[in-house]
Amino acid sequence: MHIFTTDSVEGMTIEKNFGTIFGTVIRSRNMIGRSLGNIASAFGGKQRGDTNMANQTREDALQELSNNAEALGANAVLAMRFDSGEFDSGNGNIMQEVVAYGTAVYLVKKGGEER
Repeated sequence: MHIFTTDSVEGMTIEKNFGTIFGTVIRSRNMIGRSLGNIASAFGGKQRGDTNMANQTREDALQELSNNAEALGANAVLAMRFDSGEFDSGNGNIMQEVVAYGTAVYLVKKGGEER
């Protein structure tokens, strides 16, 4: 699966447009991770646990996006972007959501060959 942040790919043409697709991942750090993060932030430290979780969540969202595109028969995603946010799921349990989204397409080389 090819994932591009651009709206088009030089030398390629869209044979089929499957529309907008999403890859969504929601995560929560456990109580120990949150407590250690709070201690580190009190001293201005780097939030390694949060950084690692954010990076892994983005990678997982990309994988979900890729899986969803393949399930439609696409061979590429154009105009891929990320969106993220947090929400409280209750009892102070903060959840992190990352969404990768873009346009699922089937690309072929100009002249008819698949990429």
